[in-house]
Amino acid sequence: MSETTGTPAADGTATARTVAVIGAGTIGLGWIALFAAAGMAVRVNSRRPDAEHHVRAALGRYAATLPGGPRDPQELAARLRFEPDLARAVEGAHVVQENTPEDLALKRDLFARAGAAAGPRALLLSSTSTLSPDDLGSAMDDPSRLLVAHPFNPPHIVPLVEVVAGERTDPAAVDDTVSFYRGLGKTPVVLRRTVPGFVANRLQSALLRESIHLVREGVVSVAELDGIVTASIGPRWAAVGPFRAFHLGGGPGGLRHWFRHLGVGLERGWAELGTPPVDEVTVGTVIAQADEAFGARSYEELAADRDTVQNAVIEAVARTRAGAPDTAGGRADDAAAGGPLEARSKPARSPLEARSSPAREQLPS
Repeated sequence: MSETTGTPAADGTATARTVAVIGAGTIGLGWIALFAAAGMAVRVNSRRPDAEHHVRAALGRYAATLPGGPRDPQELAARLRFEPDLARAVEGAHVVQENTPEDLALKRDLFARAGAAAGPRALLLSSTSTLSPDDLGSAMDDPSRLLVAHPFNPPHIVPLVEVVAGERTDPAAVDDTVSFYRGLGKTPVVLRRTVPGFVANRLQSALLRESIHLVREGVVSVAELDGIVTASIGPRWAAVGPFRAFHLGGGPGGLRHWFRHLGVGLERGWAELGTPPVDEVTVGTVIAQADEAFGARSYEELAADRDTVQNAVIEAVARTRAGAPDTAGGRADDAAAGGPLEARSKPARSPLEARSSPAREQLPS
């Protein structure tokens, strides 16, 4: 394909963006599809010898479930360039999105080389779910444009991107990163400080621990546990986050009333939660029940079903909120709690338009 990179503006944006995606696993594939669907020139760098065949074969699945409706896989593939040499892949790119295995030595070396080859205004973004930007950039001469940009899987659908800056990150790079993802219709949330696992995965891990405990103890089966979640806290959390949900649970008195009357036993309840061992018995029990519940369906079938339903939920919430009156502070609260409020109901802004409003969305302390 013919690649137009555009001329970077003073603030690091460009009229046309070129993105280098490093790694072509599940997360990398989602980013590749999303970036290509946004009209960007995408350079794919992967250690896989069959990277081009692998990516092109997967595009059909990802193109079918892109936000806004299916896209032609050939149209997306025409925007890709496969470049096995890292330096050539990142040279002149406006954004580098890294998605390699969670190996600190590997990522540290990769960013040292990518930082030396990419332009001084390129954003160097890692999809890591466990590593800090300071550790990732410790071998770099200048890590000021390196940030963690952790998506929630699948990244081409789920709106959240957790943005984490390091000690030496340039604040302007944080604003540019937020603008970049907003321009893609994502919901970037800047964490106030680094914490292991970041935020969404810590919440998910807490729920998973108790889910495994309840299955191991024979309280419910894997299928029943999944059904309980999708029939209760799943749809609740698609509408409001945990704090707002319990605020409403307190009635007109809100969280103050809830803590005084219903929250008094919280610590006792927390002490009764399970801490299941991840041993052969636990793993065997969960896997056997999972095989019985959904093992007969292929990964592709299960992923397509998940993605179709997730898109439907996100789009329904966006349409509902777009028609609701905007109360003071409501938009920021909704963005931090739920997803893209406007992106699914009207076309996403371009990165240039998004850059003009660089205010960050942050978690409450």
